[in-house]
Amino acid sequence: MNDQPTKTPQNITMRDIAEHFGVSVATVSRALSDNPRISKERRKEIQTYAQENNFFPNVIGEQLRHARVKSTKLIGVILPQLPHFYFSTILSGIEEEAYSRGYLVVVAQSNERFEREKKICEAFYKNKVCGVIVSQAKNTQQYDHFKKLMQNGIPLVFYDRICTGVEASRVVVDDYMGAFTAVQHLIETGCHNIMFYNSPVTMEISKNRFNGYHDALMKYGMEVHKENVRICDNRDNAEIITPAIMEMEPRPDAFFAVNDDTAIGILQTVKRMGYRVPDDVSICGFTNGERAIACDPMLTTVEQRGRRVGEEAANILINKVEGLSPLDKVERRVVRTKLIIRGTTR
Repeated sequence: MNDQPTKTPQNITMRDIAEHFGVSVATVSRALSDNPRISKERRKEIQTYAQENNFFPNVIGEQLRHARVKSTKLIGVILPQLPHFYFSTILSGIEEEAYSRGYLVVVAQSNERFEREKKICEAFYKNKVCGVIVSQAKNTQQYDHFKKLMQNGIPLVFYDRICTGVEASRVVVDDYMGAFTAVQHLIETGCHNIMFYNSPVTMEISKNRFNGYHDALMKYGMEVHKENVRICDNRDNAEIITPAIMEMEPRPDAFFAVNDDTAIGILQTVKRMGYRVPDDVSICGFTNGERAIACDPMLTTVEQRGRRVGEEAANILINKVEGLSPLDKVERRVVRTKLIIRGTTR
């Protein structure tokens, strides 16, 4: 006699449906809400199976379990800088994923200021957002505002600039391998004295990109000179400091920059000084934004795939909001980078 209980209309769950089809619970959730990201055939199969087994989501139970956050279906997003191409593509990915699952997004920019970031978190809490997706400001070194959100049951997901002081889910690109591949390309095309313009090393992405730069040089038996690493992560500063650097002995024959804007600042400066790019100086950026193909020559750069980062971040957050993933489960997702070779390198 079979002692295993059979699933009835009263106890069949979304997880049971997922196991039946060999898919994730998130896929079942999307299929039942008729999300176009799931193929029409698979949606039909899952919906038919659910109907045949008299499955209906326990809406009342879900609302009671998530009473505070389920009512708004509003996600708070904090960007360091709204006009930045990379962050705008991440936002596009967040909004697309959120909208497809029935959520709206409210956006605020910290403008790289800790105090402003803190106030945004307070405003999001007061306005009952169901979760927050954030890339921290450059000078953020205190994390109580993030911890407060989590302590009050509001899921938090970091992207790009993660906060090592908070145990929260995060989505990043492979900064280390992106930098390593870029510097390796510069070396393999004949460059011997490579400058690196980096962001402040308090940020995890800065550490990872420096490590990629460092390890690529070490792989080819080249020394890492302290004077070849500068804190410079915007176009204005790049145009200010590059003339003096081009007077160094030995003169740099390549630059690797932490982002495209900085790389373009280098490019315009060395061209004004009469150097040929890439014959005299090679330049590589990190972003692959629209400006990378608007300059002359077009910029070699590391593509970050911001839209994918945004989609992954929203996916993690919404799964937590809907109870498909435990609130205390820390997820770490890494999006691969790709070197795009154009005219600023040999």
